[in-house]
Amino acid sequence: MELTYTKNGDYLIPDLKMDEQPEGELGKYGRMRQKYLKEHRSGMYTALMLDGKLWAHLMEIDQAANSRMEQITKDLAKQRGVTEALKANDQMRWVQEMNNIQMAAEEIVRDELIYS
Repeated sequence: MELTYTKNGDYLIPDLKMDEQPEGELGKYGRMRQKYLKEHRSGMYTALMLDGKLWAHLMEIDQAANSRMEQITKDLAKQRGVTEALKANDQMRWVQEMNNIQMAAEEIVRDELIYS
């Protein structure tokens, strides 16, 4: 790696640039991962940040977590018999079941992807 410098008065200032970062908004799970790394895995957080890979890592975790949530929710709903017919017949039960499924799916995702 070759550094170039710009002369500013009597000083030589290094020309530093950050690598290209992926575009996009960081979602709920990416922010949760960032907070976890910052508070509990500070070495890994610092290494990823210094290598310029933190944002890409957080985006990847966010996308993986969202897709995993979708898949787990679909599978659990099928296992528990939570269908559109149940939604039409007993909306309150359907909401209760879906809330339970969402909470279970999120717990699995947190254990597998966020806090690992």
